[in-house]
Amino acid sequence: MLPRILGQVALALATLLFALPGHANAILDAAGVKAAIARGAIVWDVRAAPLYRKGHIPGAVSIGDAGSVLRNPVTEDFIDKAQVEKILGNAGIDPAREVVVYADRGNPYAYFGRFTIQYFGGRNVSVFHDGIDGWQEAGNPLETADSKRPAVTLKLTEHPQLVASTEDMVRLAKRGDVQIIDARTAGEFLGNDVRAIRGGNIPGSVNIPYEQNWKDPETNAKLSRRQVPDNKGAGLAGSDALKSLYAKLDPNKETVVYCQSGVRAAETAAVLETLGFNKVKVYDSSWLGYAARLDAPVERETFFNVGAMNGRLASMQRKIEELEAMINDLHSSHTAKLACPAGKVC
Repeated sequence: MLPRILGQVALALATLLFALPGHANAILDAAGVKAAIARGAIVWDVRAAPLYRKGHIPGAVSIGDAGSVLRNPVTEDFIDKAQVEKILGNAGIDPAREVVVYADRGNPYAYFGRFTIQYFGGRNVSVFHDGIDGWQEAGNPLETADSKRPAVTLKLTEHPQLVASTEDMVRLAKRGDVQIIDARTAGEFLGNDVRAIRGGNIPGSVNIPYEQNWKDPETNAKLSRRQVPDNKGAGLAGSDALKSLYAKLDPNKETVVYCQSGVRAAETAAVLETLGFNKVKVYDSSWLGYAARLDAPVERETFFNVGAMNGRLASMQRKIEELEAMINDLHSSHTAKLACPAGKVC
């Protein structure tokens, strides 16, 4: 009897450990990354290949743009597990090992990489939030040649307890006793920016865009307008600021984070983990999955305007055709001038 009880206790403890987000620090700085490398951690650069080859942390491996490589381009859910096993295994990325994931500063795809490792069984995975920018600013060297690790044969196990499904979200939206964070923009939340078949938000959700986790949430907008010289504003906000941001939420209550396809949500989920939230799930299918479930309740519901989109596309096509005609006229005029000898009327 005693051995059976002990076995049941051990199984329960193992299940609990896998239910936890991870044992490593969720978010590292440059010094933490160097310490992890010294311990033999695998460093995974999730950026596209051209950016990786422009310069990466020495020894870091790449599979290319992880958000594209590991996800179905239509649903943006994970591709088949066997494909994930092959892709990660060929790159030597073993979730059973310590893994550090990075991109550029604040990039949520680094957090998607962390979530990927967790979902497939990894319990010792961190994100270098400041990424390649922070690494360089700390005076560390870069490599440009592809780094290779020995390939490994993987047999991954999915851990669905870390995620919420669309069925879960429909049920939770009706219950209303779970904290739901919408990490999208205010425009998406309000239904003004429709990026799926429907716009709006899951009933009862609170809108805290993932950029609010940064020192300056307007960093990306300022960069696009060339109002700032760099992305330092995308650095993670201080502990006090983050605690204040999520002060109205209970860290001991079940919390689900969603966005458009689970990527931005993964960043907020990791931040919540650092603040002591211990029951956090990512709704991986997020708004793409929820909006497509037409019987799912929606607040501020709007629908995608296909006619308006077709009108904008037609307008863009006309402008392209006008621009091409102008270019052809200029080319013809330039060619005629070259064909006419100097000093003669042609």
